Amino acid sequence: MQNMEQARFNMIEQQIRPCDVLEMRILDLLKEVRRENYVPDAYKKMAFVDMEISLGHDVSMWHPKLEARAVQELKLKRSDKVLEVGTGSGYLTALMSALAGHVTSVEIVPELSASAQQKLTANHHENVTLEVGDAAQGWDNGTNYDVIVLTGSTPVLPEAFQNSLNVGGRLFAIVGDAPAMEAKLVTRVSKDAFETVTIMESCVAPLLNALQPPRFEF
Repeated sequence: MQNMEQARFNMIEQQIRPCDVLEMRILDLLKEVRRENYVPDAYKKMAFVDMEISLGHDVSMWHPKLEARAVQELKLKRSDKVLEVGTGSGYLTALMSALAGHVTSVEIVPELSASAQQKLTANHHENVTLEVGDAAQGWDNGTNYDVIVLTGSTPVLPEAFQNSLNVGGRLFAIVGDAPAMEAKLVTRVSKDAFETVTIMESCVAPLLNALQPPRFEF
């Protein structure tokens, strides 16, 4: 157990802080929501390593620093209603549910959704609704959200996501084609106006069925 806590401490000090994650409530959150509980059993010893961890189905957990930076940039609060596209392990879901009012998370792979549900329930994250479906180009259930996060990249960011934000809402998405991708934060500042800030360069696998730009065919 002591080795596990030392590894968690090292992750925070050597990976998370150098990625400009300096907000104490986020650093404390990383100690409370235990990443090792969401990592597949075969990779438990690698729970705090600076790498993606395979979940199968061509899906991976993000690097720890990307998870932490995304949560910090979203400035989550208890009144926030969150949409996550790509539940994956459920770890990012858990981090956000600890700060937000409610998280709806959509996963296209039923097995991953079921596994995440077990982990979230076991760790008492109850303000979460998991859905199985394809939300790569939007999740049209008639609801608007304060926060939307895409956990896979998208070559083109569908307008459906921006249009599903409440005014003041924030969208975190990794946009582009490998290897040139950027993590962007889009804020809906009014009904018809959006502000986009590039947070960092990153490269993650695309969402299944992600929106593609027109491509030349020879």
